[in-house]
Amino acid sequence: MKKTNPAIFALKGTVCFSADQTHLCTYDNAYVICENGRSAGVYPELPEKFHGIPVRDTDGALIIPGLTDLHLHAPQYSFRGMHMDLELLDWLNNVTFPEEARYADLEYARRAYSIFTDDLRKSATTRASVFGTLHTDATELLMDLMEKTGLIAFVGKVNMDRNSPDELREISASASYEATIRWLEDTAGKYQNIYPILTPRFIPSCTDKLMSLLADIQRTYCLPVQSHLSENQGEIAWVKELCPDSAFYGDAYDHFGLFGGEACPTVMAHCVYSSDEEIALLHKRGVFVAHCPQSNTNLSSGIAPVRKYLNEGLHIGLGTDIAGGHSLSMLRAIADAIQVSKLRWRLVDDSLKPLSLEETFYMATMGGGEFFGKVGSFAEGYEFDAVILNDRQLPCPHALTAAERLERLIYLGENDCITGKYVSGNKLF
Repeated sequence: MKKTNPAIFALKGTVCFSADQTHLCTYDNAYVICENGRSAGVYPELPEKFHGIPVRDTDGALIIPGLTDLHLHAPQYSFRGMHMDLELLDWLNNVTFPEEARYADLEYARRAYSIFTDDLRKSATTRASVFGTLHTDATELLMDLMEKTGLIAFVGKVNMDRNSPDELREISASASYEATIRWLEDTAGKYQNIYPILTPRFIPSCTDKLMSLLADIQRTYCLPVQSHLSENQGEIAWVKELCPDSAFYGDAYDHFGLFGGEACPTVMAHCVYSSDEEIALLHKRGVFVAHCPQSNTNLSSGIAPVRKYLNEGLHIGLGTDIAGGHSLSMLRAIADAIQVSKLRWRLVDDSLKPLSLEETFYMATMGGGEFFGKVGSFAEGYEFDAVILNDRQLPCPHALTAAERLERLIYLGENDCITGKYVSGNKLF
């Protein structure tokens, strides 16, 4: 009798994944094989060399790569779906900063982060880049809880030493630096799936001295970076006032070496109003853009020219931007990206055609997944992140193609359609 290897298994069902940003591969009644945490390919029949391996038959459910959320704020999950009548800077000062200040209380942080991590585990997200707060202990707690979910994530202790209320401002650049070093030393080697990411909140909240010190940390620890860029016109004007020697917003980060490059993989959220010069630097430095359509709508920021970014060859993925965005669903983020691109095409610039299902699905899988490495596809050699979506609760009187079923789930699916989830080959449920 042939022995089975528990590190090798297959999922059987309707398999959908991106070949590139314009091509969606679909296979009915197919097998996608996981071998030692990586995809060994998709097959219409189980190859002879894999006979005898465990097979999870999903009874025709859709099997897609796990989705990557490139930008969200864990401490803001508590007020998602509220205060959506404010624009960015007022929203930060009147809602966000007071709420984030509460995370100095570790018991409050535990209650709030437990809700967030439990819901994220149940979602279609398998990887995420997450903001914490400036509180070292609360950020370590968030990392502890994230590790228990089985997801893979970058988590950042936020840095901010100016232009914020007393209760949510580090007392000096040096204090912020020292707290960040302590956080890195406390968490070094502690987790299997959770990694630190350097997190200057945005230029207005970080002095030049702090940015210089963070650049020193980045070089010493070789950390990736996450922050915000060109989200709101008022914010951009503020940065110009604060950084008169910078040619544009992204240049202010680049001045300190915190804007991508070989030693500094960076993800910048929003980029709603990036100039041609900024776009050129994003491309040159290999910076990832996290497009957050729901947040940009809720906070009246605008609509990013994502079609232009794709045409320019930028790295681009999607983010929910909780709680500027009100939904943790990356399926919803795909639909939102398509919808706002249609409005931009119709109302702003008809030279940039709307985004397609293929392009936005790519952004949610391979596009954002690339920030984590070879992630976001079932092509051979990719890390095996998978989500099983059951659409039986969405009956239809006629047969649908796999692509039609996927599109319908993107627009109509809720968490109850998610019936299985794997991260790097590990079964979560």
